[in-house]
Amino acid sequence: MQEPLKFHRVAINPYPSKDDFIVLFGGESQTEPGHRAGPAVLDYLLVHYVISGSGIFKIMGKEYALGAGDSFFIFPGELYMYEADQAEPWRYCWIGCKGQGAETLLSSLNISAHRPVVRTQPRKRIPTLFRLVQQVFRNGGAFSNLQARGYIDLLLAEFARHNRAAGENDAHENEPEITRQIKQAIRWMTLQYSQPISIEDMSQSLGYHRIYFSKMFKEYTGMAPTQFLLKIRMERAKQLLAGRLTIDQIATSVGFADALYFSKQYKKWFGVPPTEHRKSMQGKSPFDCKV
Repeated sequence: MQEPLKFHRVAINPYPSKDDFIVLFGGESQTEPGHRAGPAVLDYLLVHYVISGSGIFKIMGKEYALGAGDSFFIFPGELYMYEADQAEPWRYCWIGCKGQGAETLLSSLNISAHRPVVRTQPRKRIPTLFRLVQQVFRNGGAFSNLQARGYIDLLLAEFARHNRAAGENDAHENEPEITRQIKQAIRWMTLQYSQPISIEDMSQSLGYHRIYFSKMFKEYTGMAPTQFLLKIRMERAKQLLAGRLTIDQIATSVGFADALYFSKQYKKWFGVPPTEHRKSMQGKSPFDCKV
């Protein structure tokens, strides 16, 4: 069925969550020539994607001429105005969100009130994601917000990809490759400390010789990779001592197959064996740095 010349439809989230990222609604419009919104201020975040046509968008004292494939973001508390072209009024879709989590996420993608426009080539994937959010809300269901968040994450990944392709790199892009790899190794150790970790294998998987990688790792962290891993394991073991796990269970939980060897390493690190440390920690927080 052919769309009417002008239309406006919106779908509201039937079960908004109470977390720090709430998806409020989604919609789509074919505007009339010269259709105008604002000047006004919103108390939520609003993002539009231009499907066809053109228009202008003003925010933070700047004016942007937009067309098919462009997206523009209206941030809470910022005075804005946008207006459709007289000859080719735009058709756009939009999503409204609320919460500090939404703005923080956009900031990490280099999108803000000072950089409120993402320019992409017109393609079906982006408006499809906008429409899927609408569809989720029309279908209802207690998990509407979670589903909508999933589609928004995919949408933001598209924006991030196009920003990178346009050369709008974030601060991480200016880091040396070895620094990014060291950070990756740190994340790996932090998440996988309970598993057998070979520094040799990890270095090779990142494309470096173990000696060179260990040298650069120590320059960045002040510790050799083996010591850094041991630090993670010992600090986690100290936390676990405040619970009900046995020493054997704690040893296994932090990557030691031999509980006796674990106890020796623990004593070497903290100055007391884990059993004595557990007694001294009774009634204290496991995060108390004075223990």
